[in-house]
Amino acid sequence: MTEVSVQVRPEPVRRLRPGTAVKAVRDVVVITRRNLVRTARIPEALVISLIQPLVFVLLFAYVFAGSFALPGAGADTYREYMMPGFFAQSIAFATTTNSSVSTANDLRSGMVDRFRSLPVSRGALLTGRTLADLVQNLVVIAVMTVCALIVGWRVHHGLLRAAAAFALLLCLGYALSWVGILVGLSVRTPEAAASGNMLWLFPLTFLSNAFVAPSTLPAVLRRAAEWNPLSATVQATRELFGNPGLSHTGAWPAQHPVVVSLTCSAVIALVARTLAVRRYRSAGA
Repeated sequence: MTEVSVQVRPEPVRRLRPGTAVKAVRDVVVITRRNLVRTARIPEALVISLIQPLVFVLLFAYVFAGSFALPGAGADTYREYMMPGFFAQSIAFATTTNSSVSTANDLRSGMVDRFRSLPVSRGALLTGRTLADLVQNLVVIAVMTVCALIVGWRVHHGLLRAAAAFALLLCLGYALSWVGILVGLSVRTPEAAASGNMLWLFPLTFLSNAFVAPSTLPAVLRRAAEWNPLSATVQATRELFGNPGLSHTGAWPAQHPVVVSLTCSAVIALVARTLAVRRYRSAGA
């Protein structure tokens, strides 16, 4: 009988691939760094986004403060009252404009199609954009804080509560960055993205308690201002900073501003992210 030799080959060593979550985090970090590097190479965009809120602060602090003064208070009190509103407004305008215009640029230049053709986790391009905006918001807050201190704004309840107030502003900015991305994916040009944001940013910021007392508005507008997500964030930051506020009108958001601010930011981020990722998957298809 002929013996048949069977040769057993050793199994190849399989390299462990990083998990899906690890790969997604790595992709997000790469995209975030890419956006920050691009911003560093074009610093004019960041400088311009900082000049506008600084001009608004100086105008309201030294030109319009007497006209917008709170009932029974002087111009100095109004300067402290207005600064939380300017913090929120600056974050909202800078975040949404930057995210929507950058996303529209990537879409028009074909960068979105390139990322969709690469083995990159879904949504990494969008999440990286929002995290880069979050880093830029830190710069905006730092510059705005210096300007606020110059015009007379002060923190009265300690640094820990002030840090919590800035955290609320960053949460709002992160949520609105997803709205900006959704706008950028829904239009054809960066110019349309910048103009489209103005349609909802101005009502969001000026129909609130940022600069005027809601009690001075007509009944319908007063209700809209009281339930405005930006109003909750502004009211919460005023309480945490210890800045002058207004007597509560009885509206539930005004009595629980921190809870409402966090809830609104979470809901806005969740809804806008879901719609943006869905739009991103179909973009260019």
